[in-house]
Amino acid sequence: MSLLWWVPLLALAASLRFYGLTASAIWGDEASSLLLSEYAAGDLWFHAAHDVHPPLYFFLLRGWIGLFGDGILSLRGMSAIPGVVAVGLGIWLTRQLSTRRVAVLAGVLLALFPTAVRYSQEARMYSLLGVWLLGATLALVYWVRQPERTRYLVAYVLLMTAGFYTHYFTALCVLVHWAYLGLLGASQPSGPRLIKRPAWWVANSAIVLLYLPWLPNLLDLVHHVDALKVGGDIGWEDPVNLLSLPSMIWQFLLQDEGVGLWPPLFWLFPSMLVAVVGVTAWRDRERYRPASLLALFFLLPLLLVYGVSFISPVFIERYLTVYALGLPILVALVIHRLPARLSLLGAALLVVFVGMELAGLKNNFTVDEHDQFNVPVEFVNRNYQEDDRIVLSDMLWYLPYVYYDETDAQLQLYTPPKPDGTSTRPNAYGFGTLVDQDGGRIYLDRLSALPAQTRRVWLISSNEAPDDFAPLPQGWRELSRQDGGGARARLFVLCDVAPPQPEGCR
Repeated sequence: MSLLWWVPLLALAASLRFYGLTASAIWGDEASSLLLSEYAAGDLWFHAAHDVHPPLYFFLLRGWIGLFGDGILSLRGMSAIPGVVAVGLGIWLTRQLSTRRVAVLAGVLLALFPTAVRYSQEARMYSLLGVWLLGATLALVYWVRQPERTRYLVAYVLLMTAGFYTHYFTALCVLVHWAYLGLLGASQPSGPRLIKRPAWWVANSAIVLLYLPWLPNLLDLVHHVDALKVGGDIGWEDPVNLLSLPSMIWQFLLQDEGVGLWPPLFWLFPSMLVAVVGVTAWRDRERYRPASLLALFFLLPLLLVYGVSFISPVFIERYLTVYALGLPILVALVIHRLPARLSLLGAALLVVFVGMELAGLKNNFTVDEHDQFNVPVEFVNRNYQEDDRIVLSDMLWYLPYVYYDETDAQLQLYTPPKPDGTSTRPNAYGFGTLVDQDGGRIYLDRLSALPAQTRRVWLISSNEAPDDFAPLPQGWRELSRQDGGGARARLFVLCDVAPPQPEGCR
C-alpha cells in the first residue's frame, strides 16, 4: 500500500507519452534508427561504429522489432516506455533526496515536462539514456549514504556503461558525479572523502574496461570527424550566441525557442529559474547536498555544452534533454524549501511552471495530419506506374521515404557535383553508412543520366525555394504534385524522348 502513491504519477506520465504517439510521420533520424536496427548483429556493430551514436539502442530496437514489428506504435513505444520509467526513477531519486511531498510534486512536474514527453515519442535513444543516467545517479546517492555497500557501485558501473553504449554525452554525467563527490568532500573535511575511496576508483576503472571494446570505434570516428562534417551529420547546428542559453530553457518548457516573446519576458523567466536554482544550491546545508547534486545535474552539462558550442556547435535540445530532467525536480525542491511567509511565492512559481509545461505540451501535440511527410509518399504510392523512377534530393528525405515506400522502384539519391566538380555523394560515415555500400545503384549525379527508356520521373525535394533539382533537363513536363511535411513530390513526364511519347506530352 505504501507505493500506491506512485501509481497516478506513472499513469499520468504514461498517458502523456502514449497520447498521439503515431500522429506525426517518421522523420529522418527515426528512419535511420530503423534501418540500422535491421542489420544482423555483426553488421549493426560495424555500421553503428560509422554512425554518430553508440550501438546499444539499435541492438535493443532490433530485438524489440523482432517481437512487436516495425509499425510506428511499436517503434516509438520503445521510447515511450523508458520515458515513463525515467519519470519513476526521477520520483525515486527525489524521494531519496527529500520528502514524499516533494517526490509527488516532482513526479507531476516530470510527467508534464514537455521536452521529456517529446523525446519519449521519437524512435531514438534519448529517453533510454534518461533511464541509465537517472538510475546511475540514484545508485550513486545510495552509495554516498552507505559507502560500505559495494552493490550500489556495481549497479552504478552497469548503468553508466549502458549510458556510454547509448550516447556519447554520458561523459557529461561523469563530470556531474565527480563534481558532486568533490563538493561533498570539500563541505565535509573530516573523515575519509568518498572521491578518494579505492572502491570509487575501481568502479570508474571498471566502466573504462567495459567500454574498451567500443573505444577503437570512437577513436576512429573522432579521426574521421571531417567526413561527418562533409555528410552533414555534425556541424550543421548554427553557432550559439547570447540568446541561445535562455532560448534552450524555453525549448525545454515551451517547445519553442521563445524568440518571439516580449524581450523582458524572454530574459526574465529563464534568468529567474537559473538564479533560483543557483541560490538553492548555494544555501544547501543538508548533509548530502541534494540541491547541489540536482543543480550540477541540470546546469553543468548545459553550461559546458553551451561553452563548447562557441567552438563546435552541439547545443541541441535532444542531446541535453536527459539533464533537463533535473529542472522539474529542483523546482519541486525549491517550492518545498521556501519559508511559510513565502508560500504565495512558491504557489506562484508552481502555477507559472505548470502553465508553461501545459503550453509546451499543447505545442507538442499540435500536429497537422495533412502536413506530414507520409502524405507526399502515399501520393506517389497511389499514382506510381511500373518503370517510374523516384529520385530524392536529400538524405533526410531518402531515409523516411524508404519506410513509407510501397513501390518496387529503386529509390535514388540526387548527388549533383558542386560547381568546382567536388562530389556531394555521402561517404561511409554518419547516415552515409546506411547507403554507401549500395551507392552504385542509389546515387544519381545528373538527371540526364537516367536510363534512356525512362518515361516518368518522381522528384522528391523540399517545398521551399530554390528548387533542389533546378535546372531540369529540356522536355520535362510536370503533371502533378503533392506537398507535406516540408517536402514536395512532383511527377514529370519526359517528352523529349523517342516515340511513342508518354501520356501528358500531347
